[in-house]
Amino acid sequence: MIARVLAVLVAALVLAQPLRAEQVVAGLSQEAISITTNFDGSEILIYGAVRRDAPPPGILPMEVIITVQGPSRPITVRRKDRRFGIWVNTEASAIDLAPTFYAVSTSAPLTTALTHTEDLRHRVSIPMAIRAVGTGLLDQGRFTEALIRIQGRGGAYQLNQGDVRFREETLFDTSVRLPANLTEGDYTVRIFLTRGGEVVDVYEQFIPVRKVGLERLIYLLAHERPLIYGIVSLTIAILAGWMASAVFRYIRS
Repeated sequence: MIARVLAVLVAALVLAQPLRAEQVVAGLSQEAISITTNFDGSEILIYGAVRRDAPPPGILPMEVIITVQGPSRPITVRRKDRRFGIWVNTEASAIDLAPTFYAVSTSAPLTTALTHTEDLRHRVSIPMAIRAVGTGLLDQGRFTEALIRIQGRGGAYQLNQGDVRFREETLFDTSVRLPANLTEGDYTVRIFLTRGGEVVDVYEQFIPVRKVGLERLIYLLAHERPLIYGIVSLTIAILAGWMASAVFRYIRS
């Protein structure tokens, strides 16, 4: 049943694409994501098909790799050691750019679906998506591993091997869970079609993630009108304190 639904969804996409030997055509269940005050995360369905103008070679296996990447930011990773009975920061590494969110979903183990050379070229795996150059630290890899481990705990970094359902080397689909603490910006979805670990075709699409409603108003005030934001926050705090005091006096009386 799912395969039939996917076939209908991608049929229009297939007809509109130019001819290639093997080409990815795909779509997303959401074209944009809105962050509201009660936003608790979202899930996007990524589906598509492989379009061919000739029968598949059938010599090397075909696989699908899907990545979803959020905006990249500089980040500092600190190492803590126990000194004199307390934990203190001892070393730090400034990473040039690290995705605020990064998910990799594959139809097979990543090392099987993609060669190391292709990973270097397209920066598909999580470590390759993190740019840490010119730090001067001999153990930079440990700081990068620590960042991946920390981000992975909260769902910001995901490696979902085998989560892409690939049917008869034609139809594929997967779902990616986005956490509640999304960073606003444009998220990039990339779909890699590989054969024998070599990239055959790449599909790319963007998903805008924006704050809306009260969340957007608060964000704009805090970043573009800090004086007004401070006055409003102080006023709310004073009113809340006065109301709490009034209620307390009423209860005591």
